[in-house]
Amino acid sequence: MSEPLTTPGEGFHPHLHNTPDHPTAPLRSRLHHIRADSLDGDTAQSGGMRRFAAVSGRTVGSEKLWMGQTHVAPSTASSDHHHGESETAIYVVSGHPEFVFVDDSGDGAGEEGRVSGEPREVRLRTSPGDYIFVPPFVPHREENPDPDDEAVVVIARSTQEAIVVNLPRLYALSPDES
Repeated sequence: MSEPLTTPGEGFHPHLHNTPDHPTAPLRSRLHHIRADSLDGDTAQSGGMRRFAAVSGRTVGSEKLWMGQTHVAPSTASSDHHHGESETAIYVVSGHPEFVFVDDSGDGAGEEGRVSGEPREVRLRTSPGDYIFVPPFVPHREENPDPDDEAVVVIARSTQEAIVVNLPRLYALSPDES
């Protein structure tokens, strides 16, 4: 028989008790239960997307991790942006979001109509269950081409808060523009 559900923010740590000798444990010494209906929408945003924090420095006291959901409306594209020093892992929950970036690695010899080494826009088309990894400082955007349904992804970042740096375009800025 399973135990009843915990309340949002409630933690379980059997050896820590709320007694006069041992007051309630601080945020970082217990587990946290964040319910889907209690996600925090007060986070960095990009046009065309809504981000909701579940695990962050502010919500649970995390120091090295941010995790939450992003919703991309139907027929919408986010602003071009990057996530600063943060590594970002994305899990596609629903919809078929597309992730767009510029490949300027020089790998492309032999592609029809392309000069070797010339930057090219790459579009990663995803389905539920797929994962995407975004390295630090890589400009990109998310798109949802579906005209009817929003796309939902779960995001984990290697920094405690959601770093979002909106950019004027997808391509890397020259030194005089930064």
